[in-house]
Amino acid sequence: MAILTRAGRIELANAIKQKSIYLAWGQGAIEWDTQLPSEPSSSTELTSILGYRKATRVLYCDADEQGEIQVPNGRYKIVAGPTPHLYCQFNYDFNDGLSKSIRELGLMVGTKPKASTPSGQLYFQPEDIEQKGTLLLLEHRPAIYRDQGVRESFEFVISF
Repeated sequence: MAILTRAGRIELANAIKQKSIYLAWGQGAIEWDTQLPSEPSSSTELTSILGYRKATRVLYCDADEQGEIQVPNGRYKIVAGPTPHLYCQFNYDFNDGLSKSIRELGLMVGTKPKASTPSGQLYFQPEDIEQKGTLLLLEHRPAIYRDQGVRESFEFVISF
């Protein structure tokens, strides 16, 4: 039986880290407010994309019970690199997706905005995207209503 070695996992993390990483968020379906559906591994896109936000930080990390990063699957600490774990942080601005309900998140790899978008822009509407990229992670969640006084932040640790 073959296994994926630690060195192989690190190589996968390196390959992903070199690409553009965005978090897409969407409205999902209103029926999800009563019961969230499971996330099928065959998914390739969100149900109802509202926008894409470029990662604020993509860093290597390692499991650590005292680590400063706390996600549902454990605690991690930032390390110089390379490891089979990537920490991805996304900080949305106050006006991103304003007055919308967010029920789905998708970590996208290889997303490419259109060349006509302004340099330095970090949030993109679906029509501003030339290449959606590959859906690496999908999460359905209870609705978050986007209020003007709230700046949403999301953190993920992806382990290979």
